[in-house]
Amino acid sequence: MSYKVLLTHGAGRDLEAIYGYIAENDLQANADYVLDKLMEVAESLAAYPERGSHPKELLALGIREYRQAHFKPYRLIYRIHCKQVIVYIIADGRRDMQTLLTRRMLGL
Repeated sequence: MSYKVLLTHGAGRDLEAIYGYIAENDLQANADYVLDKLMEVAESLAAYPERGSHPKELLALGIREYRQAHFKPYRLIYRIHCKQVIVYIIADGRRDMQTLLTRRMLGL
């Protein structure tokens, strides 16, 4: 079964910020590479979205509806809904993920 993968507006902004940061502080080629790899990970969720683990920060709050996929050190946080995979966050996993997830996923 194939799922449709969608990026939320927030996930799109995350990609732009990651790309911009790498392009500004490193090489354009590296920014292109990271963007391509992150998009490959997102697109791969169309085939097997259930393979992703549950983010431990959300599990600690009793929330099991979200999953994550990785392109180290980046994490894609997503949810499976009907025949869709909705990507909510694409972030550097070295950030304070608890605060980020609380703000973005729970609106707190």
